[in-house]
Amino acid sequence: MGKAEEAGAEAKTEVKERIKATLREDRVTVLPPEDVEGLSTRGYGVSEGDGVALTLYEALYLVGNGDLEVVDGATGEAMGFQDLLRRFRSVDGDAWVRYLIYRDLRKRGYVVREGFGLGIDFRVYDRGGYGEETAKYLILGVREGRPVSVDELVRALRHAMSLKKGLVLAVLDRRGEIVHYSLSEFAPG
Repeated sequence: MGKAEEAGAEAKTEVKERIKATLREDRVTVLPPEDVEGLSTRGYGVSEGDGVALTLYEALYLVGNGDLEVVDGATGEAMGFQDLLRRFRSVDGDAWVRYLIYRDLRKRGYVVREGFGLGIDFRVYDRGGYGEETAKYLILGVREGRPVSVDELVRALRHAMSLKKGLVLAVLDRRGEIVHYSLSEFAPG
């Protein structure tokens, strides 16, 4: 075997296997047990029967990274990133904003889970703390130029403080970049 053939054979063995998943309604489900454990330990999805149910933004992130292959449960057809994003947008008008914030936090090394309501989009665990500690931060995502009332911010901040968590405002600016602001209570003397 020549050097070029050896290099080609090596490249083929390095191709990673994509995790197989099925989309039903607004949940992406992974069933093979070896994939379920791998996803759970990395902070993806919620255990559901014998599998793991992923949120649509988790599935988008994994599809975008080439780690996940999704099949539409109704049609049996493979779904690409754009197909999944269209489905996500039909369920959530702010799908793109949530996905970009999620992706930004994951790329920074955080484990990101669904929020607790009151407009909170995500819970974020400190690097290396997932599974050992509770979430350290709550994330409220907004798009630059879209008004957010002071009452909404105060409600979210009080909620975060009652849970002993920091509140972070993740703002998607007009260039598509995410800027994070830590919010705290201000009590003038």
